[in-house]
Amino acid sequence: MDYVIEPQERPSVRVSDGRLFPVRRIFCIGRNYADHVREMGGDPKAQPPVFFTKPADAVAADGSVIPYAQATDNLHFEGELVVALKSGGKNLDAAGARDAIFGYAAGCDLTRRDHQARAKDAGAPWDTAKAFDASAPVGEIIPAVDAGDLSKGRLKTIVRGETRQDAPLAQMIWSVEDIIVALSEQFELKAGDLIFTGTPEGVGPLERGDEVAVEAGPCRLAFRIGA
Repeated sequence: MDYVIEPQERPSVRVSDGRLFPVRRIFCIGRNYADHVREMGGDPKAQPPVFFTKPADAVAADGSVIPYAQATDNLHFEGELVVALKSGGKNLDAAGARDAIFGYAAGCDLTRRDHQARAKDAGAPWDTAKAFDASAPVGEIIPAVDAGDLSKGRLKTIVRGETRQDAPLAQMIWSVEDIIVALSEQFELKAGDLIFTGTPEGVGPLERGDEVAVEAGPCRLAFRIGA
């Protein structure tokens, strides 16, 4: 059967061995580092995990020049560890969650902070704050067998050569396995899903021309904000 319009190419992320990881969906967790929750005016133990999504085509490749987001003058960076799934399912346990992991990457949850503030005040969804074009830059994926013990790694975000975020990955309130388990209770996870696992304190605004680097354990991402 013919399509009425030409289908778009499937978004993908490069793997460290040169292959491509096809992206199905992007899930994100908010409020997963206690200091960041406090930074945003919340209580880290007051609520269960908060999830939101981005479209698959929000992915931007390592080394990209990303246009400054339209309809905002308050674009923020949020460096994160990203998990790539090779399988999925519903209502997974911790062992099933671990078995579903293909690998890890460094990512940045770009956020239109002014849109998010208005959404919070109105009790409205975060879609326009989080799900805009090129809002999910992701570096090369390192397969889990090569990534080592990430619980001993750190999450760093460097902007204009200055370290703006620096926290142990072990400070996550909900671990990678916890996040996958919780998501699988609400969605059927599948191969190709990416999960952004939250950001520590130190988030802040970006300006046109800024060079951004994110380190998550052995994973790396670099990009620049364009005009």
